Amino acid sequence: MQNGPGLKISATAVAELNRQAAFTGSPGVMHIDLLDDKSGEGWQFIRIRPGKNEGVPLARADGITLYARQDQILLFQGLKLNYFGDLSGGGFLISTPKGAEPSPCGSGFRKLKL
Repeated sequence: MQNGPGLKISATAVAELNRQAAFTGSPGVMHIDLLDDKSGEGWQFIRIRPGKNEGVPLARADGITLYARQDQILLFQGLKLNYFGDLSGGGFLISTPKGAEPSPCGSGFRKLKL
């Protein structure tokens, strides 16, 4: 599987995923999933952790394989994971799927109510 039809990963995100994976002792292996907010407003935010965490391969690019929960694979289809960093810090950003609005921080979204 390449950086293909599921989740697209930018070069900066790949570099940061590789750095974090190596630092945590699981080189080349990271896991992403979506967590529901605790306020009940329908937001979903990304969580990125080292290891497979019982996930299935979602995307592979430049030495990193990103795993996700089987039941969330379709939620990531067509989205793009990016990383932004500067002297004050950094963080992962996810694109917004059709029919959803982005969170103010860029690390999540919620479905629009029609």
